[in-house]
Amino acid sequence: MTFSLAGKTAIVTGGANGIGLAIGLHFVDKGANVVFADRDEDGLVNQFGENDEANPYRYFAGDLRERLTQANLLSATLDAFDRVDILINASRQVVAVDPLNDDDDAVEMLLQQNLLNALRLSQLVAKRMIKQAKDQEEGVAGSIVNLSCIAGRRTSSDLLAYSVSTAALDQMTRSLAVALAPHRIRVNGLAFGSVMSHSLKDQLKGNAEYRSDIEQHTPLHRIASPTELVHSAQYLASEASAFMTGQVLTLDGGRTLIDPVSAPAH
Repeated sequence: MTFSLAGKTAIVTGGANGIGLAIGLHFVDKGANVVFADRDEDGLVNQFGENDEANPYRYFAGDLRERLTQANLLSATLDAFDRVDILINASRQVVAVDPLNDDDDAVEMLLQQNLLNALRLSQLVAKRMIKQAKDQEEGVAGSIVNLSCIAGRRTSSDLLAYSVSTAALDQMTRSLAVALAPHRIRVNGLAFGSVMSHSLKDQLKGNAEYRSDIEQHTPLHRIASPTELVHSAQYLASEASAFMTGQVLTLDGGRTLIDPVSAPAH
């Protein structure tokens, strides 16, 4: 088996910045064709300039909460590269809530953003992978990787909405893995601890105490860079993990080994 991504085509959501961008750029460096998808069109344009057919990557701007937008994303990918082999669901959102505020719609919003978007796009892309594999008698037909978080396994009241949506995403990963296994499509997840994502970077600005709290609750005593996660994503996307499905790998610097309930998962 090989870690190679050469000749593969990947869709990466949340691709305008942070972890999604880092994974997509790494995949391009390893020989894959990549479509970076995000609703932040300005971020995509600032990163990539104009879409150029000579490049092994494209970007797609749109609101993936809309089914039509998801269909257009898949169509744009097929127009550019004729197929799709890998889906990285890296678009996610974190919102703090008051769990006793019954007027707060954060749970519904994050279930949509962190769960339903990934589910519907996975279903859509899986149908294409199945169609592509009709003449392929053996081997992996496709790989789906969901970006998750250790918040799905822990309890923190102000992260109720995020924790619930993340736990649901982990269960979705396992359920889809079973459903798609007969079609030779693998579904796995990566559960992160504290990673210097675009949102966490904003939260840490001018807040040394907040950063110190995170580092003190992480055995490796630091926050990960997005580039430290890309090889794990490559492993799950490539045939090196051909016999792995329905698993959620943890990359948290050891945080869940010692983390008390009172410390939030970022």
